[in-house]
Amino acid sequence: MPRDFSVSRLSIAMVFATAGLCFGQSVPAAFEFADVHVSAPSKNPMMRGGALRGGRYDVRTATMVDLISIAYDMDSDKILGGPHWLDWDRFDIIAKASPRTARKDVGSMLQNLLENRFKLIVRKDTKPMPAFALSAGSTKTKMKQSSGPGEGTCQELPQNPAPGEVPYQVVSCRGVTMAAFAGILRSINFGSYLPDPVVDKTELPGTWDFDLKWTPRNKLPQAGSTGITLFDAVNKQLGLKLEPQKLPLPVLFVESVNQIPTPNSPGVVAKIPPPPPAEFEVATIKLSPPDARGQNGRTQNGRLDLQNFTLKQLIRLAWELNNNDEMIVGFPKSAESAHYDVTAKVVTSGSGKSEDIDNDTILLMLRNLLADRFRLKVHMEERPVTAYTMTATKQVKLRKADPLNRTNCKAGAGTNAMLNRLISCQNINMTQFAAMLEGYAPGYVRAPINDATGIEGFWDLSVNFSGIDLLPGHIFDPNTATEVSDPNGSLSLPDALQKQLGLKLNLGKRTLPVLVIDHVDNTPTEN
Repeated sequence: MPRDFSVSRLSIAMVFATAGLCFGQSVPAAFEFADVHVSAPSKNPMMRGGALRGGRYDVRTATMVDLISIAYDMDSDKILGGPHWLDWDRFDIIAKASPRTARKDVGSMLQNLLENRFKLIVRKDTKPMPAFALSAGSTKTKMKQSSGPGEGTCQELPQNPAPGEVPYQVVSCRGVTMAAFAGILRSINFGSYLPDPVVDKTELPGTWDFDLKWTPRNKLPQAGSTGITLFDAVNKQLGLKLEPQKLPLPVLFVESVNQIPTPNSPGVVAKIPPPPPAEFEVATIKLSPPDARGQNGRTQNGRLDLQNFTLKQLIRLAWELNNNDEMIVGFPKSAESAHYDVTAKVVTSGSGKSEDIDNDTILLMLRNLLADRFRLKVHMEERPVTAYTMTATKQVKLRKADPLNRTNCKAGAGTNAMLNRLISCQNINMTQFAAMLEGYAPGYVRAPINDATGIEGFWDLSVNFSGIDLLPGHIFDPNTATEVSDPNGSLSLPDALQKQLGLKLNLGKRTLPVLVIDHVDNTPTEN
């Protein structure tokens, strides 16, 4: 989904800015009350929330690394040391702040909370780290210097390619500094072209206006001669260079931290303000133009824009469901035929700001909008679903982990253009590995995987495979196939797991919660 990237703070988790102007006099750098607890299990564990709205701060399913990253405004890959659970265990924090709290104070308030509730101790340092240097090229820059302060943003532009045409990724930047652009590049290309931080070495002062377009890394094989890598695009279109180096970067070493937070004060939940209403201030739903191609979507400053979505796709988006027809039942045929454009803006009141609305809240608002305009009624129900069970073959290929290493998995670029997906994990057990595959291998894994390997202990492993769109015919149906032939050099995830790790994915029926449609109108009510 296209996004707008602000220079104030960037996040692939769609967490909005915490920097802002100070209102009134200074306040103590501490929350008045805080409910801190271990997160409930989630099928899609990732940090959510992070907004300060109406005196309520709310961050959910956040690892300790996530929390330290917010508190100290530090990239997560520059947070070093600490116990093995630092990247794995997840926590919810819901806290009350003074009405006079400025958003810029949230970081220091969260530092205070982590020090008091988790006994966190960190040490600042500098260390040579893998990075990408953004430097001036050998020729004159091809960017235009801004005439004024500019907007300070890079906006990803929606694309509408012709059938069979490989789309470019395009951003339009106005009034950005080179330091801000370096951060934006990392944000929109994490795990693809740029797995490591980008550091501004251009020495170009001021702010700049420019457009940049390149081919997503996983689309290069299909693009052929029309494709262009991000590195070539930066060089040819901007007159800059982007190359890997080892550079001294500021880091945080975690000296010590408790795995279990201190208990909440009695009655603390009742002292925290309830969340603001989950409703849009204004919303329109209309039929998409007949000639609309592809789909575009954006969340920007509390505004939701969706183009050319069917009702079924809107419901999948609102409930964050995989592209699996078995996970939603009861749809009328009309839900898959008519396409709609949705434009909606959030309600703000008091000191609330639209940019403070986190993505989870916007999706909840979308649920309520669909319920209102389509008279949608749903419930969750346990039903048999086709899902994978992971078993072990006789040729298991795993490396025993160092128990002192932190448990984590990272997704990155593969070894070549056809094997363009790489998942690397350290100090992980098989149940954890099965759980994380649903989030790291979208398209292949459309329901939670059950671990039946019987393998005990913790391991280091990596698996290198092809994105679904690189498979022959661009087709992968997990309900009918677990292996794909490779006349074009591609390798499916199930095939890669068996060949590289000795793990096998077996399809079968398992009871899982699914979304049941009780009622939905064929058309929305009038705007």
